[in-house]
Amino acid sequence: MKIGCLINVFCETPFENVLSFCKTIGLEMVEIGCGAIPGLHHCNAEELLKDDDAFQKFKNTVERSGLGISAFSCHANPVHPVKEVAERFDRIMRSGVLLAEKMGVDTIVTFSGAPGDCPETIRPNWVTYAFPYDGIATLDYQWNQCLIPYWRDFAAFAKKHGVRIAIEMHPGWAVSDPYSLIHLRENCGDNIGANFDPSHLIWQGIDCPTAIRKLKGMIYHFHAKDTLVDETEMGKNGFFTHNGPISNKPSPFQFKIPTYGTGELYWKKMLTALRDAGYDGTLSIEHEDVGFGQFDGVVRAYEILNSMIYREPAAHCGWKASIKEYQRTFLPDFIAVQKEGNK
Repeated sequence: MKIGCLINVFCETPFENVLSFCKTIGLEMVEIGCGAIPGLHHCNAEELLKDDDAFQKFKNTVERSGLGISAFSCHANPVHPVKEVAERFDRIMRSGVLLAEKMGVDTIVTFSGAPGDCPETIRPNWVTYAFPYDGIATLDYQWNQCLIPYWRDFAAFAKKHGVRIAIEMHPGWAVSDPYSLIHLRENCGDNIGANFDPSHLIWQGIDCPTAIRKLKGMIYHFHAKDTLVDETEMGKNGFFTHNGPISNKPSPFQFKIPTYGTGELYWKKMLTALRDAGYDGTLSIEHEDVGFGQFDGVVRAYEILNSMIYREPAAHCGWKASIKEYQRTFLPDFIAVQKEGNK
């Protein structure tokens, strides 16, 4: 495993300076936003694909830094019910795939998106429960007429260009948990996997080590971000609140740097689960902890992860052979052979 950072947290800092900072503190990889929700602060995929000089400058800057790129991020809603919005997001994501191919990067990170509940609507709709039963018809429309047809086509496009799709499971979008991710993958192909971000699963009550093992072989990227659940606020209304930016009421959860929400033991269990699941990619720090500054939060997150990360293949356990050989001396067959030889 390696440690990286989603660098849009440094949106006010020039690209070259960001890379220099990341390298200085010990990071090995960066995840770069290239449009849509992560912004265009350091990378505009559409422009770089049109301008050879700008692309070469971008590539040279990355190469000089000594850092690798774990993924290009273009979180978007390509199945938005407004056609023009969906097409814009789709264009950005396809540019992300083409830029990844051109840079030799094998992964993009994005959202599944959420369609509306019928062809006439203009707003996305995330169905959280099948009752009232109108939700069943909504889900049938969303999955079979919107999500599956779109993602089959997009997954084939990305696969043609040698790029995997790491979908971040996030409430509000159709793929919000392991079950819905697996459903999408089973219907659209194995080029679709997970950007496993524990922060969005923790506040849903999902046990991340268990979820990681459930998604064995399907995890293509990992966001190192934690969540602190406020048990008092969660106890009042649960996590399906409508507070958000339209309210000043306390939130039932807050995003934190690793271990500051669930604790060190929980993160060690997650890293062990990742190891067991065969994940050997990047732990990409997504710093959204308002208790820390932009730079010190990433430094602290790196220090924490660096103290517990698995960096090398599992050791050859020579002592197992010694124990096995020693135990043989107590086995009945071994003792019988010894006695026979002493006669």
